[in-house]
Amino acid sequence: MESMFSSPAEAALQREAGMPGLLTPLPDLDRVYELERVAGFVRDLGCERVALQFPDQLLGDAVAVAARLEETTGSKMFILGDTAYGSCCVDVLGAEQAGAQAVIHFGPACLSPPARPLPVTFVLCQRSVALELCVKAFEAQNPDPKAPVVLLSEPACAHALEALATLLRPRYLDLLVSSPAFPLPVGSLSPEPKPLERFGRRFPLAPGRRLEEYGAFYVGGSKASPDPDLDPDLSRLLLGWAPGQPFSSCCPDTGKTQDEGARAGRLRARRRYLVERARDARVVGLLVGTLGVAQHREALAHLRNLTQAAGKRSYVLALGRPTPAKLANFPEVDVFVLLACPLGALAPQLSGSFFQPILAPCELEAACNPAWPPPGLAPHLTHYADLLPGSPFHVPLPPSESELWETPDVSLITGDLRPPPAWKSSNDHGSLALTPRPQLELAESSPAGKCTSLHSQLSFFSRCSALRLSPLPLQPHSLVPGAGKGWSPAWVRHQ
Repeated sequence: MESMFSSPAEAALQREAGMPGLLTPLPDLDRVYELERVAGFVRDLGCERVALQFPDQLLGDAVAVAARLEETTGSKMFILGDTAYGSCCVDVLGAEQAGAQAVIHFGPACLSPPARPLPVTFVLCQRSVALELCVKAFEAQNPDPKAPVVLLSEPACAHALEALATLLRPRYLDLLVSSPAFPLPVGSLSPEPKPLERFGRRFPLAPGRRLEEYGAFYVGGSKASPDPDLDPDLSRLLLGWAPGQPFSSCCPDTGKTQDEGARAGRLRARRRYLVERARDARVVGLLVGTLGVAQHREALAHLRNLTQAAGKRSYVLALGRPTPAKLANFPEVDVFVLLACPLGALAPQLSGSFFQPILAPCELEAACNPAWPPPGLAPHLTHYADLLPGSPFHVPLPPSESELWETPDVSLITGDLRPPPAWKSSNDHGSLALTPRPQLELAESSPAGKCTSLHSQLSFFSRCSALRLSPLPLQPHSLVPGAGKGWSPAWVRHQ
């Protein structure tokens, strides 16, 4: 029964990390990984133990980078090479278990605020950009010099945007340059006026201007990429960008351009289909896809309240990284919703691999909240924090007496008339909420059963028998860093 939900513990030790990527030449190591800036960050904080987080494709350089930093700073370096969820998120849990006082994140990052106040700095690993080729590509895609355009890029090319804008500004009058939205250092004052932050980027808009007025020119991607549709960062931009504005991309190596309008249309059509699937669903599986991003507990409570108000049943599942084999154990679940960072929720998923679709939180919001989307707001948000109270995009559920709940609704998939939901709201999230414990990062507390230790058996609600499940023993080392991809424990809770 254990193998249905997780791989054996030995699989984490036997699994190969995959292709580590090409090794960076030693003379270029300081430039690519910005070791001088990183060493200054460590010395300024006075850290004795520092965690270095690398994605799989950069692990080949991890030992050389760690040795160089230990030599220049005198601090002890720990390499975090395998995260429980997405490598784009800061692994604060693994860093704390190593006793690290700070984290240095290398490679692509979603720039989501971590759940713990741990000092973090990001190294995006600069990629070379052929500026002259990009200038010619920009001029070919934007013949009107007065049209407003935003310069965007993948994280590794962000360092070249200002240089590219310098070459373009003599001709183009309304050019806006975005920059990565790095978290501000603790204790620093935010600039006034604050620039607009969206899609993990900052946009220094002039007073009275709106981002929806601008077209976009994206520098990133690769000619060797087998499928450009598998880039979650570009997908996030295409989903949230104003549909009526042009959007083009440019390969930084060759200058080859592509109009992304058709791809944006496919992504939006796919999202509309997922919203319809969520509206037809009676049972929703809420997949816990992060424990290190801020406000994930509040977002989980928000999604549970959404499903309950819409008259749907929901299950909270913590299975590590979702795989078709794991999710196939829940045939009664109609759709799954992945609660993860903006890039994790749009991570590549091979079509046809999963038996049921996996949605982002925004799709569930559109399906269960009849007041969504409000006029003038982007219909496709990519971060669950935008749906919570306090965000300018938050839309509260209509009251029970609202006519919105009685509006006739016909499924665009089956053609059947959907019955109005039996409106109900739950304000008591304490009895079933995820509660922290000193030794555990995720535990279940409920009147029906509790997890008392890592060696204890899970106790399920009586109605979980509908899922044909049996209690699972948790592995005694289920929270050891580095075991995230090979296997993971399973928690299930019925609402």
